Amino acid sequence: MICSARELGIGEDHDGIIVLAREGDEAAIAELPPVGSDALPLLGISAETLEINITPDRGYCFSMRGVAREYHHSTGAEFTDLGLEENLAQPLPAATDNGFKVLVEDDAPIHGNVGCDRFVTRIVRGVNPNAQSPKWMRDRLTEAGMRPISLAVDATNYVMLDLGQPLHAYDLDTLAEPIVVRRAKEGETLVTLDDIERTLNPEDLLITDCEGGHGARIIGMAGVMGGADTEITENTTNVLVEAAHFDPVSIARTARRHKLPSEASKRFERYVDPLIAPIAAQRVVDILVEYGGGEADSAVSDLCEFSVPQAQSFDPTEVERLTGLQVETSRVAQILSDIGCTVEENGDVLTVTPPTWRPDLVGPAHFVEEIARLVGYDEIGSVVPAAPAGHGLSSMQRQRRDVMRGLAEQGWVQVLSYPFVSAADFDKQQIPADDERRLAIRLANPLQEEAPFMRTSVLDSLLSTARLNVSRGNPSVAITEASFVTRPADLGAAPVVGTGKRPEDDELREMRKATPKQPYHVAGVACGAVTEASAGFEPVVWDWRDAIEAAKTIARTVGAELVVKADSEHAPWHPGRCAQLVVKNKIVGWAGELAPAVCKAYELPKRSIAFEVNLDALIGKKPAKPVSVAPVLTNPAAKEDFAFVLDENVLAREVQALIEKVGGEDIESVRLFDVYTGEQVDEGKKSLAFAVRLRSDHTLKSDEVASIRKAIIKQVTKRFNAELRA
Repeated sequence: MICSARELGIGEDHDGIIVLAREGDEAAIAELPPVGSDALPLLGISAETLEINITPDRGYCFSMRGVAREYHHSTGAEFTDLGLEENLAQPLPAATDNGFKVLVEDDAPIHGNVGCDRFVTRIVRGVNPNAQSPKWMRDRLTEAGMRPISLAVDATNYVMLDLGQPLHAYDLDTLAEPIVVRRAKEGETLVTLDDIERTLNPEDLLITDCEGGHGARIIGMAGVMGGADTEITENTTNVLVEAAHFDPVSIARTARRHKLPSEASKRFERYVDPLIAPIAAQRVVDILVEYGGGEADSAVSDLCEFSVPQAQSFDPTEVERLTGLQVETSRVAQILSDIGCTVEENGDVLTVTPPTWRPDLVGPAHFVEEIARLVGYDEIGSVVPAAPAGHGLSSMQRQRRDVMRGLAEQGWVQVLSYPFVSAADFDKQQIPADDERRLAIRLANPLQEEAPFMRTSVLDSLLSTARLNVSRGNPSVAITEASFVTRPADLGAAPVVGTGKRPEDDELREMRKATPKQPYHVAGVACGAVTEASAGFEPVVWDWRDAIEAAKTIARTVGAELVVKADSEHAPWHPGRCAQLVVKNKIVGWAGELAPAVCKAYELPKRSIAFEVNLDALIGKKPAKPVSVAPVLTNPAAKEDFAFVLDENVLAREVQALIEKVGGEDIESVRLFDVYTGEQVDEGKKSLAFAVRLRSDHTLKSDEVASIRKAIIKQVTKRFNAELRA
């Protein structure tokens, strides 16, 4: 099969066969391997690509320069920092008076930090616009996840990946000197390189030139993305190279405000070494000269106003005090020098100057952290503090754990679902527009734009988790979650409180009023078979009784008396198949079968079940009463059956409660085993049949059993106008 570069996944060329060498190019033909040899090295896809996860505090590792340094720390391999001027083969050219002029006019610095404190420009003239980037460069860019575009753009991207300094190339012939770095004005717009027009914010830091007036034309959002007016095109021959250093906070805010994360902003917001700018610019110039046939202009501009890190005193004994590691002073000095610090011994104290690429090294504890990291965290001994007597879990914490343990024993699996939801989740559950669960807090900066709301019910996200399990082929789903929900009803306005002192009592009260209620809920969703089918046995499936039993288990665990009432309609449950859970005449939750439309919306099997309970309403603030265990009675049980004919609107649980009350301590269990409506009872009536087990601390005599039976019949017939069915 003949494949193009795109079909092989090694490039964007889709015009047909990959041409390795053309007729007449004898040198290229001579370098080709013989027919039948391995093609992978020739295509540049035989090498291994290393994937690295970098934490946000290691901004210098967003470059091969930083990765090489960490590789040196890890393996001891020799490392030469080519990001330092003293290690370069040729000295850097000094700034000249005729360099392309740059002005910084930042009249609205953020947190007192000027938006730009270094700006280097270099010029290369006569670049061949048709010159291609060398294959090794295109391959490396592709392996790094970047698409090769043109020589000038590829050169800036390659140097950025190598040294960590974002760069930008402009078409010099489209610029009007000088470049002005300033904040945006209200109402200004910019068409960025992705051909999208963006409305700018006064906090946005801009790169402008003087076409149409001083700083009038916007040519880019500093550190984020350039503008379309001055981009490199297929006709560009003269190139202006920019290497700047911008304020991390300004760049981070701009990138998030416009939802425009770029390779440049990713590095600037994590801090870029301000000393690397002229070196990176020189590297780009060298590439354009060597591979593009250009000529480096002698004009060099370097606006340099950044502050170098100050020397700090560091006592090596801090290492042992903070970590327990015993490291010799010479080893401490060697480690600090290895990470780029300048170290001078001054008696028992070291004078340490952090490198320009490590703005996080601002105190002794930070130096200790680096020393512990390179010595090895596994070298730090574990010292477990003794637990003081009388402390431990609070009563509420214990009850919460007991609840989840009780559900687990019934077959429910505890999960942790994503606590943010979309408005579509409320629609899927068919929650009415006037329901308080529709009132949700929207996050100002959500992790996912499609899920910006804080959930008001655990089921909001638990149903999606159940759908995920079902879609992955899980034959039996029974998941439960205990977590806080957010109910923002009746919120007050939060006061603006200053820093540096404790808020006043009235300010604290207003802040509490502006904090939404966050009750602790327990919810569960189940569907499918409890046990899968096997030879000779039908599978047991989850049904509405399991949801109610789960709620009863929660109540029993915390010692609450739960009353189950029929509820005609409460989303997302099936109308008429929903139970209202009540404790002390207060609704604490619902349980039952999910509505068919909800099951369909979440792609769950029909007749799936769910429950949700406000655990805070069950537990309260008082400690739980100790659970008393009834003694095990070994005397024989007496069995009595009752069938009462009564009105259809009488609830079975009310009859059962009365039987238990009349029988008192002699009642062991009461079970409803039959409900009958039909020809043998009058219209509007029904028959409820109960099986009652009696057991006492002695063998009950026939007259005692008869007395209890007579009392039960008397009270039920009197209370509910019932008749004992023959």
